[in-house]
Amino acid sequence: MAQTLQERLDTVSAAVERAESVELFRRWQDNGDHRAREQLVERFLPLARKLARRYSGAHEPFDDLLQVASLGLVKAIDRFDTSRGTAFSSFAVPTILGELKRYFRDLGWSVHVPRGAQELALKVEEARQRMSSRTGRPPSVPELAEYLELSIEEVLEALETAGAHHTASLDAPRDDGEDESGTLADAFGEVDERFDLVEDKVTIASAARHLGPRERRVLLLRFVEDLTQSQIAAAIGVSQMQVSRILRRALEQLRELTQAEQLVEPS
Repeated sequence: MAQTLQERLDTVSAAVERAESVELFRRWQDNGDHRAREQLVERFLPLARKLARRYSGAHEPFDDLLQVASLGLVKAIDRFDTSRGTAFSSFAVPTILGELKRYFRDLGWSVHVPRGAQELALKVEEARQRMSSRTGRPPSVPELAEYLELSIEEVLEALETAGAHHTASLDAPRDDGEDESGTLADAFGEVDERFDLVEDKVTIASAARHLGPRERRVLLLRFVEDLTQSQIAAAIGVSQMQVSRILRRALEQLRELTQAEQLVEPS
């Protein structure tokens, strides 16, 4: 099939660009022409930008990614061997991607994550980006698993690992989906000091069974129903002084009984 005029023009333009690139590489490698090196960087910077954008969905600032990709581009320019006869882009792409992956592996994580887990998380993120671009929607976990030939558990683990890539401030706003605003710190529970009282309550209840009925009732009225000594006296038909004596005697007995129970080792 005959080429159209536009296709012939594109072919000629590509050939001219390759010849210009070869000349720039010759000037840089043979003569150390730094101006030629700068021109090569400018010429292939769009390639670095395109590769950096591939990782922009990983919650990393694009400017940082572009800087890393640009560093990879410079390394590729310095290492490229024109005598091999291969296109520079074929050499540059894996070099730039390697630099980006190294950045994510070594510097981009807020907490330490094993290298295997990091690589799996990046692999899933890349697949998610590609599938989203192709379908126009985020892929589901089963779709990712089928695409990557992984188990659903491995994909879920990778997505959970990706959450360790960045930390979040406890003052960051939180939306719980129920029209209630707050911060991430609000989602954390607090230590309930009353948990320490549960064991004490069980111990006291066990020891109280050894007290007389009147002593148990006075303790109940005082410490459970929170009555005063005068109110207790009126309730059981004794004087306030007698209530005070009953309480003191009952508490002394409880103290002795609980101490004795705590010394007994469980069988």
